[in-house]
Amino acid sequence: MAKSKYEEFVEPKLTLVEGWARNGLTDEQIANNLGVAYSTFREYKKKYSALSAALKKGKEVVDIEVENALLKRALGYKYDEVTIEESDDGSVRTKTVTKEVIPDTTAQIFWLKNRKPEQWRDKQNIEANINNNTSPFTDLTTEELKKLIEDG
Repeated sequence: MAKSKYEEFVEPKLTLVEGWARNGLTDEQIANNLGVAYSTFREYKKKYSALSAALKKGKEVVDIEVENALLKRALGYKYDEVTIEESDDGSVRTKTVTKEVIPDTTAQIFWLKNRKPEQWRDKQNIEANINNNTSPFTDLTTEELKKLIEDG
């Protein structure tokens, strides 16, 4: 019995698929690398759990790395910069300077909008309790209102 295209082109390369997913390639790019049509690749993902698992595993790793980098950038951090300096007399000296990256407000906004959308979305739903009878000017006549404006 002949091997299916999946068994021939995809199954032997599941480790590569995982690596490509980890490196940020799209499913379409991965399908191209495997030499199969994107529509076929989508069918394979539904049919073969090993392919779906390899993609998921590869994408999880990089997603977590990006989340960690975003959080680090949002909070700010310190790092040591090591430089090697050569003086006029030829001696070499290693210099370590601690530098600070200040928190990034764009990263903070992005994080909060995605992690706490109810509190941080751009458009908030605020219910107003408007009752037409609560105005202190309801019982005033037109003349009284005009006098208030003139005196104002």
